[in-house]
Amino acid sequence: MPTHDLYAVPPGDSPWQVPATGAARFSWEYDDGRDRLLALYQKGKDKQWDGRTRIDWDQEVDPYDALGTPEEAMSLYGTPYWAKLSRKDKGELRRHYASWQFSQFLHGEQGAMICAARIVESVPDLDAKFFSATQTMDEARHAEIYGRFLHEKIGLVYPVNDNLQSLLGDTLRDSRWDMPYLGMQVLIEGLALAAFGMIRDTTNKPLPRQILTYVMQDEARHVAFGRMALRDHYRQLTEAELREREEFVIEGCYLMRDRLRGVEVLENFGIPKAEAEALSERSEFLRLFRKLLFSRIVPCVKDIGLWGKRLQQAYVDMGVLELGDSDLDLLMAQDEELAERLDTERFAAEERARVAEVEEAIESGAAGD
Repeated sequence: MPTHDLYAVPPGDSPWQVPATGAARFSWEYDDGRDRLLALYQKGKDKQWDGRTRIDWDQEVDPYDALGTPEEAMSLYGTPYWAKLSRKDKGELRRHYASWQFSQFLHGEQGAMICAARIVESVPDLDAKFFSATQTMDEARHAEIYGRFLHEKIGLVYPVNDNLQSLLGDTLRDSRWDMPYLGMQVLIEGLALAAFGMIRDTTNKPLPRQILTYVMQDEARHVAFGRMALRDHYRQLTEAELREREEFVIEGCYLMRDRLRGVEVLENFGIPKAEAEALSERSEFLRLFRKLLFSRIVPCVKDIGLWGKRLQQAYVDMGVLELGDSDLDLLMAQDEELAERLDTERFAAEERARVAEVEEAIESGAAGD
């Protein structure tokens, strides 16, 4: 079925066109490169995988409880609206929230794919071009997987959120080669990683947990790449140039914070936009969720050298400044370890099933004798 037939509301103009700016840069130096980036590039090649075979798509998903979301996590919980919902209506609300979340993941991954391709084109260093080429493939795989999950398991898609689209547009329109790194690798990917991780660690549903675990293994490399490249570059910038990038981060963080409310879902259930925004703002669960989503962004911004007073004050206002002391390397190592552990558990279970099947066949044969 065409995706347009699955949208909860019309998605707007397609294709969305963003005018390209900036120069395509060629490098004629093919011998030397930064060892850290080349090692990451090698890892990116070694860790390529096929979403059709690594993920067990035969696992069933109840579209009306796709993520096992507790009632307390729904922004309508405890309101008069919630009391009026039938059991069927609550299931439909869960379906819409799951669709909205994974739709934003899908649209963000397409944006990441385009930004990674832009980095290949515009970044001056060949080692960075090499890695970005592997990332472009990674992001294509992620978009493929999220699209398949929405089509086959949920049967419903939401348009790209206005604030996410705005940040993508700002990132792609900027002619400076480092801005796709900053907008995508640090802000959008950092926020997505935290969102993926929160769902991965709380859902009791095998298929979405499997998808998120494997995607996060890739994303850990991408964020590491952005940190390396930007940390090196930002050491060379003037104070004025650093402040310009901090302003971009501040604006982007406010946009991303305001994106994470799912107001579009409530509007689809007949709640006026202003009231839907107020209900989402008062939700204790969403307030905690939005704060934790900056757990990957704030330490990364600090690590790459963007930590001026105005930026710190913005993080104070958002209530996330203390996240700057988080151990980002540990979080990324855990993301990779969880994916490897999941592979080990799955393959061990498959091997046990094969052994049991063989033993059963042998016993059946012996009994026939």
